[in-house]
Amino acid sequence: MVVDELGDETVDRLFHALADTTRRDILRRCVRGELSVSRLAESYPMSFAAVQKHVAVLERAGLVTKQRSGREQLVCTDPEAVGRARQALDELESAWRGRVDRMARLLAEDPGTKENDENDENDATKGPRR
Repeated sequence: MVVDELGDETVDRLFHALADTTRRDILRRCVRGELSVSRLAESYPMSFAAVQKHVAVLERAGLVTKQRSGREQLVCTDPEAVGRARQALDELESAWRGRVDRMARLLAEDPGTKENDENDENDATKGPRR
C-alpha cells in the first residue's frame, strides 16, 4: 500500500501542503510550466516572503522543486509526487469502501436484524401497546 510505503510523515506532509488554497494554486500554476518565485508572488495579496514559505512547504512535501537560474529561483512540479498523493487517496478510499461493504454484508446476514424488522411490522398491525 502506498500510504504504508511512503510513511505517515510523508503522507502528512503531502496532505498538509495540499490543504492550503494558495499552495494548491501554486502547484496548478507550476504544472503548466516552471515559474519564478517572484512571478508567483505577483499573483497573491501577500508578501514575497509568505509566497516563499508556501513554496518551501510544497518543496518539503516533494511536490515541487526549485532550481536557481541566475538571480531567480524557478519552481517546477514533480508529477510523480502528485501521482503519489492521488494514489494514497485512492488506496484510502479503497480501504474505506471495503469496510463499508463488509459492514453492509454483516448487516444483511445478521438474522437478528430480519427478526426485529418482522416484529416491528407485526407490532404495527396490532395497534398501540398498552
